[in-house]
Amino acid sequence: MNETYTLYGSRGSGSAAVEAALEACGLPYRMVRAATWEPDSALEALRRVNPLQQIPTLVLPDGGVMTESAAILLHLGFDVPAGRSLLPEEPGARAQAIRGLVFIAANCYSAIGIADYPERWTLSTDDKGREDLRQGTRQQLHRHWEIFADTFAGTPFLTGAQPGALDFLAAVVSKWAGTRAHLRENRPSFLKTLESIEAHDLVAPVFKRHWDA
Repeated sequence: MNETYTLYGSRGSGSAAVEAALEACGLPYRMVRAATWEPDSALEALRRVNPLQQIPTLVLPDGGVMTESAAILLHLGFDVPAGRSLLPEEPGARAQAIRGLVFIAANCYSAIGIADYPERWTLSTDDKGREDLRQGTRQQLHRHWEIFADTFAGTPFLTGAQPGALDFLAAVVSKWAGTRAHLRENRPSFLKTLESIEAHDLVAPVFKRHWDA
């Protein structure tokens, strides 16, 4: 049976979090560049496995399809032997990591789509109305990150001695919509944690590929 994963994604996208997890686990995978904002990419192939054409989308070695970043990371952490390090072993810490992953998906990641594409979320055709929606969404997004920083701060990383699934997702999603600049002013110690995550040996090569960091 083919043991290789197929990850649909694009540079600077949420696929970086899954890529970091696959690298950390030593799992073989191939990348397929696909994104709705890249018309020359493998959009038709992506649509066949994910009708929403959202990335990341991960095709498992058995042909199964996983979508939604948090769900993919949880699958790797729970169901793949090599992925056991992605979630803490201690039940209480593991529960909080799961909570954090869902928090980002529900309260931070979801807001990015509104901030990036306000026209999809309002019937207004007025440019000012759309910009107001964009700015209001960004303001609420940054408030959510403040709450996350106050709730899930770990030592030295979010889930302990080594970065795991929660660290990967937080480091990636916080790259967007002015979040890092907001955290620099309002939660500087948490920003340092994020910077430590992306500088870690497990993560730095992935981030360099995605952001030339």
